[in-house]
Amino acid sequence: MLKLILPLILLMKFSTDWKASQIGLGILSGLVGLSCFHNMSNYSLGFSLGLDSVSYVMIYLSAWIMFLIIISSERVKAANNFQHMFVFVNVVLLFSLFLAFSSLNYLLFYISFEMSLIPTLILILGWGYQPERIQAGIYMLFYSFLGFSLGLDSVSYVMIYLSAWIMFLIIISSERVKAANNFQHMFVFVNVVLLFSLFLAFSSLNYLLFYISFEMSLIPTLILILGWGYQPERIQAGIYMLFYTLTLSLPLLGALLYMYSSEGSLTFMLSSPISMGGYSSVILYFSSVFAFLVKLPMYMLHLWLPKAHVEAPVAGSMILAGVLLKLGGYGLIRILGLVQEISIYFSWLWVSISLMGGVMISLLCMRQVDMKSLIAYSSVVHMSMVLSGLMIFSWWGLMGAVVVMVGHGLCSSGLFCLANMVYERVGSRSLMISKGLLSFMPSMGLWWFLLSVGNMAAPPTLNLFGEISLIVSLVSWSKLSILSLILLSFFSAAYTIYMYSLSQHGSMFHGLYSCSSGKLREYMVLFLHWFPLNILITSLSLINGA
Repeated sequence: MLKLILPLILLMKFSTDWKASQIGLGILSGLVGLSCFHNMSNYSLGFSLGLDSVSYVMIYLSAWIMFLIIISSERVKAANNFQHMFVFVNVVLLFSLFLAFSSLNYLLFYISFEMSLIPTLILILGWGYQPERIQAGIYMLFYSFLGFSLGLDSVSYVMIYLSAWIMFLIIISSERVKAANNFQHMFVFVNVVLLFSLFLAFSSLNYLLFYISFEMSLIPTLILILGWGYQPERIQAGIYMLFYTLTLSLPLLGALLYMYSSEGSLTFMLSSPISMGGYSSVILYFSSVFAFLVKLPMYMLHLWLPKAHVEAPVAGSMILAGVLLKLGGYGLIRILGLVQEISIYFSWLWVSISLMGGVMISLLCMRQVDMKSLIAYSSVVHMSMVLSGLMIFSWWGLMGAVVVMVGHGLCSSGLFCLANMVYERVGSRSLMISKGLLSFMPSMGLWWFLLSVGNMAAPPTLNLFGEISLIVSLVSWSKLSILSLILLSFFSAAYTIYMYSLSQHGSMFHGLYSCSSGKLREYMVLFLHWFPLNILITSLSLINGA
């Protein structure tokens, strides 16, 4: 062991001298070569480290190649291109390789295996020649992490695509942040972190990793609301969101730890379904699903959503309606496979609460005067049908739920974008003040109509096919759901027409004088919401994975 450690310490001690680095690595390679005199079939080094013939050959090869690398990189020294850092990074890489090849423990091997990625990435980004090295580093990171509990299927692919699309539209819509120089770089950084957490959540193949990324998305969302919100009430909205989501997600962590202690694995494909077996299994079931029900949100757990939407900037509202609510539905799709046997006993409970709650929220929408609050409550109505479709365990219900999640994400995000455009010009979200917009901003009237049509699930939008699939699955599950579905469909159309007619028609508020009608950037954002909402119905195989 001393033959390996002493030259390495010598190298790190005198790494300021380029010749000393070459000599140190040469001595290291020579000493490893002298180990041929020992029997390498089973050579223990202690501390969960050891060598056999294969690992010995790999260590010798690593040391020899690193020695040649230092000799070959004379140009780094000649150009004085951070030569000391270059040597140090290579030494760290060599150390991680030694640790990986001599590990006798799987966890230690995994840590050193992933540790070697960091200095390799630094070498590519720091001493590469062309700007494309950044793209190469991203590729390497993506494919390296893809091998660890990450993967894609048709549902996660659609959710990742939706997340990237909505984030692209958010950046375009938030021109006001740049114009006001309101910490624009921090704003972009927070959105990128949020997008990364969503990518990680939708591509996770491990329940614990999914839980971590699921909760990680809460932090940048909260920063968006508190940092770029409009009113002092945004603090209360942030507290509401934190209280509801964190309180009901902690039991999920306990349930996952219990499943790991009993099953030994939290991988999606390796976890065994939980069978009905007394009160403990019921408690485990409710602990598992409540974290996703509050994120969806289900009726009675939805009180945080209107407050968060009203106080959030346009970026927060668009990402909340477009993607974060779908994170709850996606989590239910993943977790219900484990608790299907128990969930069948409680399907009537979730379907009853969802459908009756959707009807009551629809009636509440008819009395709203705040434009953003009305759109936020309409999200609860749409997600109630999604929850009902997921809880009855049918193929039509699952397919309809995924289609509605995608369609609602595009439609609701576009409506929040329109509401923000009105707020920037009128200075109010009230439908009593923001009325008569058809004569005030005539070019926006078409987009209000098109997105309102999508919100009421009229043809040819994605919401039409999704709601038809959900209605068929729910009626085939129970004929008693027909009345609730009729009321839900009727009132959904009613409050959408109410919002459109009250905002576009009537006399203008007398305090308004004149303003610009619309900009090319705003029309492009609205078109990029509307186009996939209508065109994807011609290729539903992209969504349902058929």
